[in-house]
Amino acid sequence: MSDQHAPETTPLSDEEVFEQKRVRLEKRDKLNALAGDDLGGGAYPVAVPVTSTIPEVRATWGHLEAEPDSQSGQTVGIAGRVVFQRNTGKLCFASLQAGDGTRIQAMISLASVGEESLALYKELVDLGDHLFVSGEVISSRRGELSVMVNEWSIAAKAIAPLPNMYAELNEESRVRQRYLDLIQRERARTNVLTRAKTMASLRQTFAERGFIEVETPMLQTMHGGASARPFVTHSNAFDTELYLRIAPELYLKRAAVGGLERVFEINRNFRNEGADSTHSPEFAMLESYQAYTDYNGIADLTQALVQNAALATNIGTEREGSHVVEWADGTLFDLGGEWDRISMYGSLSEAAGREITPETSVEELQAIADAEGVEVKLPNHGKLVEELWEHFVIDSLTKPTFVMDFPVETSPLTRHHRSIPGVVEKWDLYIRGFELATGYSELIDPVVQRERFVQQAAEAARGDVEAMNVDEEFLRALEHAMPPTGGMGMGMDRLLMALTGLGIRETILFPLVK
Repeated sequence: MSDQHAPETTPLSDEEVFEQKRVRLEKRDKLNALAGDDLGGGAYPVAVPVTSTIPEVRATWGHLEAEPDSQSGQTVGIAGRVVFQRNTGKLCFASLQAGDGTRIQAMISLASVGEESLALYKELVDLGDHLFVSGEVISSRRGELSVMVNEWSIAAKAIAPLPNMYAELNEESRVRQRYLDLIQRERARTNVLTRAKTMASLRQTFAERGFIEVETPMLQTMHGGASARPFVTHSNAFDTELYLRIAPELYLKRAAVGGLERVFEINRNFRNEGADSTHSPEFAMLESYQAYTDYNGIADLTQALVQNAALATNIGTEREGSHVVEWADGTLFDLGGEWDRISMYGSLSEAAGREITPETSVEELQAIADAEGVEVKLPNHGKLVEELWEHFVIDSLTKPTFVMDFPVETSPLTRHHRSIPGVVEKWDLYIRGFELATGYSELIDPVVQRERFVQQAAEAARGDVEAMNVDEEFLRALEHAMPPTGGMGMGMDRLLMALTGLGIRETILFPLVK
């Protein structure tokens, strides 16, 4: 049954779960008491003699399903989770599932295993158990690929019962008990595989362009690199307050000062902010820096990274070789071609029906915001422009789009635009209506950077909890000369959202929940 049409399962009551656990614990005790007999290592043996995986057996002998009641002549030892079983008088059937969801039937017959072993199987094996079986690969009378078992043993005894495999967990259960989601739902397993393919593709694209991957601190004495509220902790060893990083930017730029001209990092960031369908307090982030390019060059790189990831996720599907991805709801979304690049001020002016420029006063912008019901905390020109742009423009962006040239007030780490006063060379990439990535022509003048930090400190004094502090160590690094550089940051969880059409709690394997 597909994920889209499966009904939600009704969970077992606490009493039912308690009773099943009681019975299964008794079976565990009996398995352990039998250890050393034919069953081997009790309820939790240290290993089982697996010779093949279930996917390997299917790949090699799947053709037998076209030949009902046939034999391969090949004996295999496989293990998998019992997700279905039917016990009859002299023949028992079990469906064993591998970690990727591949299944195969195990047939345990009186003639093959003997009366005692068959009786113990019926008594001790439950749904959810990991089971090892050894026997010949055959095709059943109904043409189902099977293993005719001549030996079996428990690989791991499940004490808690599985949910109904033919219904769907509700969203809250899927998030809180992702292990059950992975057992039950193909989409959950596909999400993990898609993420792995995406990460491998990103690293390959960087490697082909001469980038190197580094790691920078997650515990920092001063938070910076983005406008966000940090998590605060305390180091007992150093007896000092520390911050979980909100971005790796200021350390990666130190690496650029040191001569690492093409550098990137994929790692975790932490922002003490709200959680919704596009935000998580803990998330995976990619940041990269390339010397001797600007925000246009880094936009080209970002487009290549995303498009190559789309190609990678389509490998093995009917869309192989295409940039068109299929979302979970069946929607096809095209990430190919050259992406649009629009001006923030120009698109805002067009959508608002009046000209808005870097010279537009705070009072005029506030009047527009009031008329539109847009609330802006601690308003200045830049914050008002960005909030109004989101109000007027963001919902109209359906295709991948670079929004170029931001107000200077909201971009303290970005170089002034080379020809337009009052703005900086920054873009945001929007896909599916949300911000996926941000790119800069990086500010490398230490004098201007200090001025920006001082301005941010003043904003913090006004009560802006997201404003940065003056980072003297970073300024000292800049004083040793950082080359002209283009930089980019991209949320990995949001990239998976763009590739799959899912919300952020589905693209993160184990999201933070209350």
